[in-house]
Amino acid sequence: MSTVSQIWLSWKDPVTGEGQTLSINLPVAIGRDPNSLPTSFSNGQTVAKVTLHSSQISRYHALIFCQGNQLFVQDQNSSNGLFVNNQRQTQSPLDNGDVLRLGPYEITVNTVTPSQSYGSRRASDSFIQVPGTPVPDPPRAEASGFPPTTFQEQYINPQNLYATGFPVEEVDYVAVGAGLGSYIWVDCLRIYGVKAQQIRALGLEAKPYGRYQRLCINSQIPAHERLRSNSDSCPDNLWGWPSYALREAYGDFLKGHFSGAVRHLWQVFGEPAFMETYTPRSGNVFKSIDREAARIGWSNMYRFGRVRAIRKTNDGRYAIAYSAGQGRYGFVLGRYVHLCTGYPVIQFLPDLQEYREKTGDFKTVVNAYEEHNHVYKNLERQGGTVLIRGRGIVASRVIQRLYEARHRNPNISVLHLMRSPKPIGNQFGHAQRPVSNHFELQPFNWPKACWGGTLREQLEAAPPGKRANLLSDWGGTTTADRHDWRTIIQTGLDKGWYRIIFGEVTTVEPDAQGRSLTRIREKNITGELSLTANYIIDATGLDGKVQATPLLHDLVTHYHLPLNHIGRLQVSNNFELLEMRNHTGRMYAAGTITFGGPYAAVDSFLGLQYSALKSVEALVQERAPQVKPLHPLASCWQWLKWINNQAP
Repeated sequence: MSTVSQIWLSWKDPVTGEGQTLSINLPVAIGRDPNSLPTSFSNGQTVAKVTLHSSQISRYHALIFCQGNQLFVQDQNSSNGLFVNNQRQTQSPLDNGDVLRLGPYEITVNTVTPSQSYGSRRASDSFIQVPGTPVPDPPRAEASGFPPTTFQEQYINPQNLYATGFPVEEVDYVAVGAGLGSYIWVDCLRIYGVKAQQIRALGLEAKPYGRYQRLCINSQIPAHERLRSNSDSCPDNLWGWPSYALREAYGDFLKGHFSGAVRHLWQVFGEPAFMETYTPRSGNVFKSIDREAARIGWSNMYRFGRVRAIRKTNDGRYAIAYSAGQGRYGFVLGRYVHLCTGYPVIQFLPDLQEYREKTGDFKTVVNAYEEHNHVYKNLERQGGTVLIRGRGIVASRVIQRLYEARHRNPNISVLHLMRSPKPIGNQFGHAQRPVSNHFELQPFNWPKACWGGTLREQLEAAPPGKRANLLSDWGGTTTADRHDWRTIIQTGLDKGWYRIIFGEVTTVEPDAQGRSLTRIREKNITGELSLTANYIIDATGLDGKVQATPLLHDLVTHYHLPLNHIGRLQVSNNFELLEMRNHTGRMYAAGTITFGGPYAAVDSFLGLQYSALKSVEALVQERAPQVKPLHPLASCWQWLKWINNQAP
């Protein structure tokens, strides 16, 4: 055996779920503070440094080195310890495929080139586009001359836009994205006094919840099902009262369902300590948004279009170039711009994407966020085996849907492939997330104080580097702690139709019968295990990296905008992109593209509403046109208009 000189370390960020692989020479020092890590080993070798963001990681946590022909890892008197394959160790030999756990990080060590290198993924391998609208985008040949060459400049002259002959609209406020985040910002503007004529929302969905609704339906949350994640606020109701629970209870009361009405109210009163967290039915959410969209005149402000580029103008505004299909293009000039583009792509595992590209099979290997109802219908008719990849909210909903399918055909089995066990949950201070069957549980994605209490204030006051540590300690998205699906999991384990398997995928290929054959390397077991399934469902989630959005990538590159430690747009505490200031012009952002900034749950209903309020309050301070302070009397007056469904 030759001496090991190079290893590959692979992990998923505990906050974002994004994967990374480093090819690195030995020895390797791992810790939180690069200045505390050694620069040389005892034999004079240069030490490579790996920095992890978490206060659970010591300044100098662990050292990986080679002695003779054996690879070792050594704890450096860390506060929270070093675990190798879930066993606490002071010093331990390492073999190919072993998993190190340091704080919230689980790092796989490979001594040979790993089959899946997160760091070297091509975008086409890792992602598929979120399903779009049926309206075609302009052909590339037509779009080659748009935006015009003037958009290559740092500042453009608005008169040059008129010279192109394409339509130009001039307004004060422009919302780019036209999804839920844009809608909530526009709703705030209207309530704060801005007229509909001075607002434009550019996007690809006439309904502001269009994409969100489609993703819900595809991931098996139809109108009658409750949303999986917590939703403390109401996108249609700036004041949050009456809440969804109160409205649902009132509706049940009118229908004579008195026990149901009392149950909803008690659930809100007792959550999350005594009762499961209340979440609304998705259909009720969309219905209420429709009502508010009609009240504020959303259809008059909305413009269909794919935004191609945004540039500063030489008169203190911003020019937005967009294409509207069928060779139609246009521009909008605005002084205040709001960016909320949402999740641009669905995260798709590279080996599954490669399988689909090689076989052309898009029916048996699917993503949970794609339309894939045929999977459940075929299973109900013929039975079969399903392999699930990923764990979390989406995976739990898919398992519940498969459980429902088993009522029609009990010959359905589920294999749940996880990369590694999850014996304990994230810990922050004296609090620790519970784990059930390797699912990390919590009523909210983060401690509730992150949403509107002391931890929110702590994150807002923290410098950028400290924010990354806090988010890492709080952990990423959890699965809602719900009795029904936990019972489903345990029932499946007890009866044998649901199995959890741990291992690293080496290949995915079709077998002789055309079924998918997944070969995995299990931990501490020599050889490979083959898993045969009729269907594979990838439930690894969505991706929100700025680079995945052509518009944001162009904006960041053109104006050299800084990104935060999570790789998202760097925003101020009022969600402004300070580097995009243009005299009196201001640009704000919201949603997942601001994750890692002053607020944790940025892509939740409450997060979108919070960021909208912060930015609109900033506009009040800027004395932006028509934006009036929402003092108590004005707020009460606007709430009465909302109750009576009158325009602001």
